[in-house]
Amino acid sequence: MNREENINQLKDSTKIWDIAVIGGGSSGLGVALDAISRGLSVILLEKADFAKGTSSRSTKLVHGGVRYLAQGDVMLVLEALKERGKLLKNAPHLAHDQPFIIPIYTWFDRIQYSIGLKLYDWMSGRLSLGKSEFISKKETIKRLPAVLQKGLMGGVVYHDGQFDDARLALDIAQTADEAGACILNYTKVSSLEKNESGKITGLKVQDVLSGKKYPLQAKMVVNATGVFADKILQMDNPEAPKMIQPSQGIHLVLDLGFLGGTDALMIPKTRDGRVLFAVPWHGKLVVGTTDTLREKPKLEPEALQKEIDFVLETAGGYLTRKPTRDDVKAVFAGLRPLARPKEGSTKTKEISRSHKVIVSESGLVTLTGGKWTTFRKMGEDTVDYFQQVTGESPAASNSLDMKIHGYTDSLPSGHWQLYGADAKAIQGLTSENTEFAEKLHPDFPNIAAEVIWAVRKEMAVKVEDVLSRRIRILILDAQVAIDAAPKVARLMAAELQKDEAWITQELADFQKTAEKYLIKK
Repeated sequence: MNREENINQLKDSTKIWDIAVIGGGSSGLGVALDAISRGLSVILLEKADFAKGTSSRSTKLVHGGVRYLAQGDVMLVLEALKERGKLLKNAPHLAHDQPFIIPIYTWFDRIQYSIGLKLYDWMSGRLSLGKSEFISKKETIKRLPAVLQKGLMGGVVYHDGQFDDARLALDIAQTADEAGACILNYTKVSSLEKNESGKITGLKVQDVLSGKKYPLQAKMVVNATGVFADKILQMDNPEAPKMIQPSQGIHLVLDLGFLGGTDALMIPKTRDGRVLFAVPWHGKLVVGTTDTLREKPKLEPEALQKEIDFVLETAGGYLTRKPTRDDVKAVFAGLRPLARPKEGSTKTKEISRSHKVIVSESGLVTLTGGKWTTFRKMGEDTVDYFQQVTGESPAASNSLDMKIHGYTDSLPSGHWQLYGADAKAIQGLTSENTEFAEKLHPDFPNIAAEVIWAVRKEMAVKVEDVLSRRIRILILDAQVAIDAAPKVARLMAAELQKDEAWITQELADFQKTAEKYLIKK
């Protein structure tokens, strides 16, 4: 992807795009991917960076949702299991099978989870990742050495998917870009343009980096801004009722030794009825999540102290070594864009995780709710409204079997797997400059060449773009990210032809953001 080339496409104000997508998270990218698969012309506009918000702060699971099955939401689970299976086939460099173990302490739990997960297996059909089974106490301890052994009867093993959320978002953006879509980050929508009948005909957008403004014409405009969807709805109609209920989920990152194996731990019922996961990810252990209603959406939400205490306390109840605040390498928070219930329920578990597509009187199409696993189906369902809005019939969706950028049958080893087919080209940059072979930090495998690649090929323009979403160091170890930032800033400045003042400002901005990922002890 080349940002300058894509910005240049905005200069042709006479061009009429079939679909203009507002939002560069999982929802918006799913719409762009499906639209381009149908041969429609697409432009996507993200006011910050791709997956800057919720879409880079998930539990890192591509899953059908065992919890939703327990709640009886069978159709949502079936849909998600199908999408899970397809994603693992289309992006094997980013998504893979992850075995989970539910520790069993009562006979009732053994029966309950054994039967429930057999149903989960059956619903997966030919896209199943593996059969669930009960394992002995000895085998459970072998696979989860750090699990609490007092009263342990054994464990139930089941399979779900794991992925790198921000890298997937980036690769979906590149897939759409390579297919002909115009994909832009740091491009803000300032207003919706309408004709005499009040129907939307386009947008006014601003390049956040240069300050330049551009008019843009589009047959259909999609609001896929997640927790910020209400802002676009009220841009369309100041009297529009709020449709989004933000719900915060936090995760703590610990050393992998707290779990002691490569299997993930699933705690099916916490003291407040939630599910908690402890998942090995990029050499660390990601533990979460919470489900806390928040009134206002924020681009950089922060974990509440009670949420941190809840996760530490709950995880500690199942581990032989109880984690403390001193053990936390990073804490990150994300906001789920739940569809606000009509009666204003205050219980997040009562709010549907299914997605909804709404068409306003102006023709604005809004996609709300949903989850990462079903991003592609959400996009397909949204683009299906193209005929209703424009009167034109699009071709059938072809996104279900689209290979995601980086797809390869021969996966590279180590952290290079995340780059898939791009790995060799990135490694090849080291022949251009010996400095590019240097590690960014002794505790992580990432090298300088990855920063150069992020700038040249992945539209990274800020230090945070690199350390948070291109390379995941910020959410794996916030202090390491702070230590690596000066080197990253200098590498970027050389590529982007920026001066010392830019470096100083970038480091100050990054420090301010990174401190939110450090736990307050």
